[in-house]
Amino acid sequence: MKIKYTKRECTDKAKITALLTEERVGIIGFSDKGMPYAVPVNYVWHDGAVYFHGMGSGRKVELLSHAPPVCFTVFRENGTVADPVPCHADTSYLSVMIFGKAERLTDHSLAAGALQAFLEKFLPEYYTEKINGTLTEKYRSSLDGNAVAVYRIIAEEITAKENAAEPKTT
Repeated sequence: MKIKYTKRECTDKAKITALLTEERVGIIGFSDKGMPYAVPVNYVWHDGAVYFHGMGSGRKVELLSHAPPVCFTVFRENGTVADPVPCHADTSYLSVMIFGKAERLTDHSLAAGALQAFLEKFLPEYYTEKINGTLTEKYRSSLDGNAVAVYRIIAEEITAKENAAEPKTT
């Protein structure tokens, strides 16, 4: 999974970690019987892995039950880089792609830790009680009656690209 346009390769681990920590939505992509399937998900970068969750049913859960290889992409677009030569106009960005397999967590304490990380990222200081394994084990969705599905992607490979140019409109 080498980046061919090596001029744009980003190897700065601090930048990569910051992007994964700060952004709120990533795209998980995999194959559905040979057909590409990609879906945006809220996620957290926690303990060196990507975690996401959702209802315990649906297309994503069905496809992930087969443990397919996945690609998880996060990006930040910083703006357009103008240039007097139209073909030299560009975009300032940073993107990270994580390749691995998504596994559904069956350990309720691990799932609780991931869900707690979600609360701390998306609703900091809102809840005073911490999520525990009992909640993740016993909670059932009113929509489908299933327990929450919490997944972890452990990176087998991470690539990153960036164009750090200052965006300019004139």
